Formats: sequence, structure tokens, C-alpha cells
Amino acid sequence: MSVPERYFDFVISLMEEIKNTQKENIIKAAELVADSVMKGGRFYVFGTGHSHMVAEEIYLRAGGAAFVKAILEPSLMLHEMPNKSTYLERLEGYAEVLLRLHKVDEKDTLMVVSNSGRNAIPVEMALGAKKLGASVIALTSLKHSSLVTSRHKSGKKLYEIADVTIDNCGEMGDAVFHIDGLKTATGPTSDSTGTAIAQALIATTLDILVKRGYESPVFVSSNVDGADEINDRLFDKYYGFIK
Repeated sequence: MSVPERYFDFVISLMEEIKNTQKENIIKAAELVADSVMKGGRFYVFGTGHSHMVAEEIYLRAGGAAFVKAILEPSLMLHEMPNKSTYLERLEGYAEVLLRLHKVDEKDTLMVVSNSGRNAIPVEMALGAKKLGASVIALTSLKHSSLVTSRHKSGKKLYEIADVTIDNCGEMGDAVFHIDGLKTATGPTSDSTGTAIAQALIATTLDILVKRGYESPVFVSSNVDGADEINDRLFDKYYGFIK
């Protein structure tokens, strides 16, 4: 079997495991988000390093929900300097500032994405949001997280704080695909599974809102005629971009 076939089978097997084991958790998480939306709140999504891509995936895009607000802190992303986000995500105190700047409150739901769930900032984001009265969803690898210690002074890991935890069913170390002759594993899965989970969560939330009779704000592709008028109204209402 070729490497592409083997890798796709590997990822598909993880997707099947997620579908079979995490369906109820995704529905529970979607109910939290729907409750926030109906209270006038937001669905905040946050991750450091590569995990930020899950937040970006469901933010301001075709078919995306306007109530999503990605917390994309440049210093905790990957484009500024190698290893910068790796070191910074271990610092305590940073998350409190981000929560204050983004005005997270009791009406909101925050999803924190962290494969290991052990570093200070993801843990602190969850603790701080809970303190503010917001609901918290964890998207993490339970296998990885259960095998490591916390790097936060509380001793807690992300899944121990969240109201709902969604397991990405990943392995310890994330990159576990093996190629003959290569000593180090490759093919990490947390972003491919994470973005699929996030999109499933949005679709489930929108379904719940429709069934509750709530008109859900969804962006249309900017490359479809007539989309600008629809999207500009949503930008104006939810982000204040258009005046």
C-alpha cells in the first residue's frame, strides 16, 4: 500500500473513532454554544501554536457562524518566530489579559484547543473563563493529557476544568505515523481532526438553533453574487466593521 493510502486510512480510522465516541460530547458542547447565542453571547475559540488553526477554521468564513469569535493572539501563533509560542504558552498571567481584552463574560462559551492540555495559558484560559461565569469546552487528546503533568500552578489539565471535553482521539505526541527507515514519527493529526470536530460543532449548533426557532447568522461565500450585502450586515451587527 502506498504512503498516501496508508496515511489517509490512518486519519479516516481516527475520524471513525471520533464519530463513534464523541458524538454525544459534540452535541453537549453545541447546546452550550446555542444557549450562549440565545442569551446574546459569543462562541470564543482559542488555541496556541498550531491549535490556533482550529479557531481560525470556523471564524469569518463561508458557511461560518457570525457569533464565532476567534482569539488569535499573534505572539501565541506561529508566524513571528520559531518556538516563540511554545515558550510563551507556558507563562502564567497572559490568559487573564486576553480574557479581559476580549470581554468574555457569563453569556459566552469558550472552547480551548490544546492537544496536550497541560500548558499554562490554555489551562488559565479555561480557569479564567469559568471564574467569569462562561461555559468552557475543551478540545484535547485525552490519551496525551492523561500521560503528562500540568505545567500550571493549579496542577490541573484542561479536561479537568471544562464543562464538556471533546477528545480528538489522538495519540501521545500527536505525530505517530511511521515511515520505514525514518526514526521520527510524522503525520500529526490534531489539526485535521480538530477542524473536522469544530465544523461538526458549528453545524450541530446551527441545527439546534434552527429547531429552537432562532434565525442563525451564517456567512455566505464572498465569491457568490449578492453575498457582500448579506455578509456586510453580519459584520456590522457582530463586529462593527461596516458603518
